[in-house]
Amino acid sequence: MSEPVHLLFGVHMHQPAGNFAEVMHHAHERCYRPFFETLWNYPEFRFALHVSGWLLDWLAQQYPEDVQRIRQMVERGQIELFGGGDCEPVLAVIPYRDRLSQLGTLSDRLEKTLGARPVGAWLTERVWEATVVPALSESGIFYTAVDDYHFLCSGLDLQKLDGYYTTEEDGHVLNLFPISQELRYKIPFSQPELAISAVSKLAQEHVAAAVYFDDIEKFGIWPQTWQWVYGEKWLNRFIEGILAHPNIRVSHYFDYIRQDSSRGIVYLPTTSYIEMNEWTLSKEHADRFNDLVEALRKSGIYDIDKPFVRGGIWKNFFSRYPESNWMHKRMLGLSERVEKSSLRKTNPELTLLLHLSQTNDAYWHGLFGGLYLPHLRRLVFSSLIALEKKLETLKPAPNIEQNDWDLDGYVETRFHNPKLSIWIREDGAASIHELDVYELGHNLADTLRRQPEHYYRKMEQQGESGSHEGIASPHDRVSFKQLITSADMIADPFPRTSFRDSLSFSDKSVQPVMYLPVEFSRQGLEYRAESLRKYYHVSDNVLTVRYEFSPIQVEFNTVLNLSMPSCDGPGGRVIVHNEILGGFGLPHNLSLCKGLILEDEVLGGRIALRFSRPLSVSLTPFHTVSQSEAGFEKIMQALTVSLKTEVHDKEWVEIQLVFEKKSLGY
Repeated sequence: MSEPVHLLFGVHMHQPAGNFAEVMHHAHERCYRPFFETLWNYPEFRFALHVSGWLLDWLAQQYPEDVQRIRQMVERGQIELFGGGDCEPVLAVIPYRDRLSQLGTLSDRLEKTLGARPVGAWLTERVWEATVVPALSESGIFYTAVDDYHFLCSGLDLQKLDGYYTTEEDGHVLNLFPISQELRYKIPFSQPELAISAVSKLAQEHVAAAVYFDDIEKFGIWPQTWQWVYGEKWLNRFIEGILAHPNIRVSHYFDYIRQDSSRGIVYLPTTSYIEMNEWTLSKEHADRFNDLVEALRKSGIYDIDKPFVRGGIWKNFFSRYPESNWMHKRMLGLSERVEKSSLRKTNPELTLLLHLSQTNDAYWHGLFGGLYLPHLRRLVFSSLIALEKKLETLKPAPNIEQNDWDLDGYVETRFHNPKLSIWIREDGAASIHELDVYELGHNLADTLRRQPEHYYRKMEQQGESGSHEGIASPHDRVSFKQLITSADMIADPFPRTSFRDSLSFSDKSVQPVMYLPVEFSRQGLEYRAESLRKYYHVSDNVLTVRYEFSPIQVEFNTVLNLSMPSCDGPGGRVIVHNEILGGFGLPHNLSLCKGLILEDEVLGGRIALRFSRPLSVSLTPFHTVSQSEAGFEKIMQALTVSLKTEVHDKEWVEIQLVFEKKSLGY
């Protein structure tokens, strides 16, 4: 008889801060409540739980009876709590001081709410960099779990991953458990007997520990899983089979590490799970990477050689998506301001806002990841804006600042007053790429350019792939939530900024306006181009953009991409002459218009556009194509406002945006 294998079973429980209430309640109804109700009936089935701080608070407010059940499961020794960053940041991309703050805050929260302080931690998206070790160690964390793939990339063989290993960084020590990819893919998608067999065979191979740690949302929220896991009793059958098996012993990570010794020292390379390493690549490189992987699979050597085929690293998302990089660098800048203010300990609201701005979901995109979801980016920006507003009252910054904040090679100019802040990248376009309205707590320039994605290739397939052993994993599904055409996937030649100008000539040619570097005056910012001057001015809650032409006779065009939180939902209104024309999701064309109003229920306010002369106005919704575990879909990113007029020598055009916070009474 072989020695029993210890099943170390863990689930990770997280929802992005700022997620829709209906999504949260759906997740609770389809997953969180039935999962813990099921596990409650099997007190001898021990498991680890990681829950992010924002989600735990939400559950405590909305469903206190479920949080009380979890606390009782902790008290009776069934649940081992894992810590981590409070608002689920990728620890490797936030400053050391914020790592300590995030880790300590969640440990405090778990101890207060669930009655125990963690000594293990979950790493967001299993993003590993050795630099996170000191902060974890100093925060009282002794171990974490990352993919077995991480260990394979360090040169270890899969057969040697029969326990935990130890690493160190700068004198700080941390123990590492290898999560089994095979178990991640089988649980809960294969028949329970096959998943149990995968665990038990490890005992025959003299493996001491079978490590599973993955998203709890697989148990009810992912497509097809609710009926499979609860309707067809997959979870009950799995648990009962595990508990009845003579060669499987269910253990806590903490108990296992106390009774068994480390397998030795290991140093892991910077990496995440295999799929993430593909998602971080550009379309061209991801296509090539995927082709290489498929070729290796067909040749039968992929499972052997996959440690040497690694793709990219998580930080590549900042290189791939300038919008993500900008959010990240804005966060870093405000983190430094918080530190210099010396108010972190005396003003906990500053810390909370900073933590929220570090929530990982809005910074990346793959099968998961919410960069493409406007409401998740909005949470990051609203936190940054609220934080900046508070810091401005404590130690105001100059009303005009210049720096290359995002390290892209272009200086950015910030021009602001107590109510408005505009950011202009000095790349020659003189257009706004961040427009913050402090009273509304919103960045109206928060949109996303359309760029090629690797999954566009998948959309050429039709239907869904299935599994003969269970249900299809989202990694294998190809499904469409709505009709998508090739026109929806055309890449943008320019960033989706506001007040991006062009001139149309009599020969039908269109020429983007390129401006000389900014000049400063009493009126604000001044840009000069051939035959054209452009001025930005902010006063109270009004942004004024003025154009002066000389000598010239052309059609002038400017485009605004406005991030309206209602998107194509029912809360948006386009109003002209006190008449509601429709929502933001519909196209509208207006000739000789002197102004219009954009009302937004979600924003809690309105934007009045006023023109010094009648302009031709075109309003169109801008969409990007995104993927998720539920399928491919189009997501509205912005309302594109195109303004046109004929101009002659010595003429001028002035455009005003007036921002108002008000109860719309819907």
